[in-house]
Amino acid sequence: MTRYPRDMTGYGANPPAAQWPNGAKIAVQIVLNYEEGGENNILHGDHASEAFLSEITGAAPWPGQRHWNMESLYEYGSRAGFWRLHRLMAALPVTVYGVATALARAPEQVAAMKAVGWEIASHGLKWVEHKDMPENVERAQMAEAIRLHTEVTGVGPRGWYTGRCSNNTVRLAAETGQFAYVADSYADDLPYWMRFGRTDQLIVPYTMDCNDMRFAIQAGFTNGDQFESYLRDSFDYLYAEGQVGAPKMLSIGLHCRLMGRPGRAAALARVIDYMKSHDDVWFATRLEIAEHWAQVHPVTTQMRPSEMDRAAFVTEFGGIFEHSPWIAEGAHGLALGLTHDTAQGVHSALARVFRSASDDQRLGVLRAHPDLAGKLAAAGKLTAESKAEQTGAGLDLLTDDERETFQTLNAQYVAKHGFPFIIAVKDNDKASILAAFHARIENDRDTEFAEACRQVERIAELRLIEKMA
Repeated sequence: MTRYPRDMTGYGANPPAAQWPNGAKIAVQIVLNYEEGGENNILHGDHASEAFLSEITGAAPWPGQRHWNMESLYEYGSRAGFWRLHRLMAALPVTVYGVATALARAPEQVAAMKAVGWEIASHGLKWVEHKDMPENVERAQMAEAIRLHTEVTGVGPRGWYTGRCSNNTVRLAAETGQFAYVADSYADDLPYWMRFGRTDQLIVPYTMDCNDMRFAIQAGFTNGDQFESYLRDSFDYLYAEGQVGAPKMLSIGLHCRLMGRPGRAAALARVIDYMKSHDDVWFATRLEIAEHWAQVHPVTTQMRPSEMDRAAFVTEFGGIFEHSPWIAEGAHGLALGLTHDTAQGVHSALARVFRSASDDQRLGVLRAHPDLAGKLAAAGKLTAESKAEQTGAGLDLLTDDERETFQTLNAQYVAKHGFPFIIAVKDNDKASILAAFHARIENDRDTEFAEACRQVERIAELRLIEKMA
């Protein structure tokens, strides 16, 4: 048995109604990354200079050396860029992703953040790469980031975003129990819950596309108009979705040393004015979004088939394909994951086993199905699922003539094809079932075998939808 850890389904075709406050059609969330003074630098005990997200195209680390140009580009963010953006957005609810060591070197900036009521979330201890960091080291750095953040700002962080994270980051953040949300994800337009052991952690996804970091990469934004246009298009599309009852969240990511440049700040000012000109827009911090989501969409207990052992899985799903638990046994051995923890996910796994079985095995499944309104029904020996299905189609309320017709057709069909007539009765009523019976009895066996198999799969799908609703 293998398990695939990624959730490739999420909310699927029917995301939950966000129910933003006051009926807002969109939630706009602006992040200001404060990293200046927390980047790679031999002054900070790092082995080389910074090489990430600056105006220097193709920058490389300088091992054992300070990089004067790189340092001064970062210093622009703290000395000039921050203050320009602070003046521009002082009246807006902004979330700061604050690198703890950078905040410790920024007493004036931290005071200014607090003065306008901005949320200061944790951006880790240092603005460095974590992908190769041993788990115990990352855990220790996370703890130190929380401690230092609390010491510098006066209050512990409620949000976490590493950015240059490892595969362990989100789990480690969840294990602290510290955070109302973790933002190390780009997987959705809405918050969602993840479970780590017995801990449920809310994820409030961040952005790479509506992010000024694209000014610092090849094939990214080259002027403010491109950034403004992209944000306007993103806003307009999500706002339109909100108008038809599917509100989402627009995340915008900024950096002091990038967006703080005059030519870019001008574009930001224009796009903020554009968004503010619309009605029913909720500008919010990420913490406000997280607290709203936790209240309106709290964690719910749901069936998690991918976490079941074999016996439990077969107990739950062994009867989905009539009297054929071997299908559930085979499905449990597939590479199931979180994306299979839905009716369609389980159906996909079960159907794969059924489709790959031999003709004799599938014939056995067909023959396990009861006749419609047949002897088993009369004797009260149907499975609970079959009984409910036939009852729902009115096959328990047949007249004597109708019952005789069904029994005659059953006998003729089995004599010709070698298995019972099978149809997803939940998709039909008494009249359409009889019409299909008369039509399909004339098919050749191969055609009817294929159709019966399709109907068996549909019956299984309907059973799972009802079971996992």
